[in-house]
Amino acid sequence: MTDGTDKVILRTAKKAAYTCGKIMLRGLHTAHTYREKTEHYDIVTETDEACEKAAVEAVRKIFPGHNILAEEHDYSPTASPYTWIIDPLDGTNNFSHRLPCFSVSIACAREGGLIAGVVYNPVSGEMFSACRGKGAFLNNNKITVSHANQLKESLLITGFYYDRGDEMVRTLDNIREFLSRGIMGIRRFGSAALDLCNVACGRADGYWEFLLNPWDFAAGKLIVEEAGGKITDRDGNDVNPLKPSYIVSSNTFIHPVMLGVLGKP
Repeated sequence: MTDGTDKVILRTAKKAAYTCGKIMLRGLHTAHTYREKTEHYDIVTETDEACEKAAVEAVRKIFPGHNILAEEHDYSPTASPYTWIIDPLDGTNNFSHRLPCFSVSIACAREGGLIAGVVYNPVSGEMFSACRGKGAFLNNNKITVSHANQLKESLLITGFYYDRGDEMVRTLDNIREFLSRGIMGIRRFGSAALDLCNVACGRADGYWEFLLNPWDFAAGKLIVEEAGGKITDRDGNDVNPLKPSYIVSSNTFIHPVMLGVLGKP
């Protein structure tokens, strides 16, 4: 892949994200129709559907033969080595309640390796982006992770999967353990893509969540890594951006101690 192709892919991702952002802002203060995907707290609105349609159309206009892996619909596979990983509206529950913390996340992988990613919050106007080997950026300004090297200096973020069983209890146990270690605090915002970007730009020092889907973390994974951070599963293994995974992300310095807490049975 050439640098020229990199630039076209990133430009296409940004254009698609901006288009989705406009759709979200138009729908933010209107009544929503929605359907339940699994449980009553896992919903999809008409805005999710409209954003995915717009994002897929923007990608296919430039790269008609590429694969699409997106949250709301299945798309027929092609022989292309490229796969676009799209979350048209990350933080739907926030959006449906007019809580202004949601985003669109778009990544592109070649033969399973991430090469470009963007996460866009249309309310704040913040566009996070990265190309492999080129660094990570927030609205064209280069970003880096924090330098906290102890939990007592650290602000962490977590999230809760839709499952309200054993893994929810385990996450609550993790929160209790982290707080007992004297961390500065724990936050829960409701958009995994933005959570990862908050680690990437140093607003938080670490983040973990049980079982995210590829569209939740693919773009954020690349952005964190290009900002100098680390992202693994709770056993410390690299995560496949095309498969669901437990996610642990940090500024690298506190990663071992985070894994020490999260890896406890």
